[in-house]
Amino acid sequence: MKNTRLCIQFVSVAIFSLQLMFPVVALEKPDLMLAKVFHPSVDITKYWISEKLDGVRARWDGRQLVSRGGTIFKTPKWFVQGFPDQLLDGELWIARGEYQQTVSIVRKQTPHEGWRKIKFMVFDLPAHSGEFSSRVIAMRKLNNRSKSSYLDFIQQFRVSSKQMLMWHFYEVIEHGGEGLMLHHQKSIYQSGRSNDLLKFKPYDDTEAVVIGYRPGKGKFSGKMGALKVRMTNGKEFFIAVVFHIKNGKIHRQ
Repeated sequence: MKNTRLCIQFVSVAIFSLQLMFPVVALEKPDLMLAKVFHPSVDITKYWISEKLDGVRARWDGRQLVSRGGTIFKTPKWFVQGFPDQLLDGELWIARGEYQQTVSIVRKQTPHEGWRKIKFMVFDLPAHSGEFSSRVIAMRKLNNRSKSSYLDFIQQFRVSSKQMLMWHFYEVIEHGGEGLMLHHQKSIYQSGRSNDLLKFKPYDDTEAVVIGYRPGKGKFSGKMGALKVRMTNGKEFFIAVVFHIKNGKIHRQ
């Protein structure tokens, strides 16, 4: 009997140790809607715009927060207190430029005080059957009712021109943000990558190699008009070089 008790105690300690060493995994990975890359040809007046946060993707399933890969985040009880009993898609986020600190906090396998720096920033309602415009209204209602200090909803807004889109894009980038997300107004939530959800972020110089250029035309004659780049997947395309005119002179931005 004594040996049996010792064996049970040993197994219990071993299981507890494994729980600390390895993440707790949910029964299945959440079916998330994923973004494709923004292309200038889209009609941006049909899209809702929001900032692309540099956080950790998460799904609230009504009881717990689950990662994109199916890992259950070990949140303190006070962190999720007051969260609604419905599916929420969002990002665990601290602030612009704080991705590494966010990861360091949320990957720990025991609840801790570091979560007080985190907010769950919601950008979609997976179980809502309506179009995205209807989901935006529903999210705003949830936001108005929420009393949680750790639950927030990402601002969704519209733009009437590509010039306005670019203004918001550069505003986010200049202040340390990642870029923008575009969500089609009539989009129905679906798992996998979709043309209804687009990410607009600067090209990283590790993602493309400059292999040539195209000369400018008209008043930009004699200047570089566009760079020809090749992606790591072999795809080649041109990126326009942006100029502005000041005091009658042409300047590159």
